[in-house]
Amino acid sequence: MVYKIRIILDTKDDIFRDVEIKDKQNLWNLHLGIKSAFTLMGEDLSLFNILDEEGMVVKTVPLEDMSDDGDGEIMSDVYISEAFEKVGDKVHFQYGFMDLWEFFCELIEIIDEKPAVNYPITVFRFGNMPLKAPSKSGKKAQKNSTIPLVDDFENFGDDFNTGEFADEDEDFDDEEDDFDDDFFEEDDTDEV
Repeated sequence: MVYKIRIILDTKDDIFRDVEIKDKQNLWNLHLGIKSAFTLMGEDLSLFNILDEEGMVVKTVPLEDMSDDGDGEIMSDVYISEAFEKVGDKVHFQYGFMDLWEFFCELIEIIDEKPAVNYPITVFRFGNMPLKAPSKSGKKAQKNSTIPLVDDFENFGDDFNTGEFADEDEDFDDEEDDFDDDFFEEDDTDEV
């Protein structure tokens, strides 16, 4: 049997792909199918979150084993038929670390296998893939810089009123008259 899975990019725009994959293939094959369908570059880490009917995570399946004992379940251990038991089942997919791409996968149809097809295969594309991972707020991503941009200083001086500090400066001038700096004379003796 072949599972038709709709993969939706988590963004405000409608961007999705339909991928067909055999029920006896595994989540690692689906991971490769999603990368191909959305033209995701690199070899970033990824994981699948298998969800229940209420959308709660039942099981997390990473690309590589991250457990301390090395016996954790990975994508190549879980068949597609185990992750998607019936039409309507959903899985959450995350790809990347620095740029996190998030997708929602839903089994939309179970069909017969077609001869001479190399699965997984993208059978439908809708929407253009953005160049960068979309931010969660839907706004333009903020620059993560500790140095403010020039535009940030545009109204910088408006935030300060120079009159607020006038009284403090006057008090400082009074104290300055009483202040006697230590005076150090140069030593005139030459060292031999």
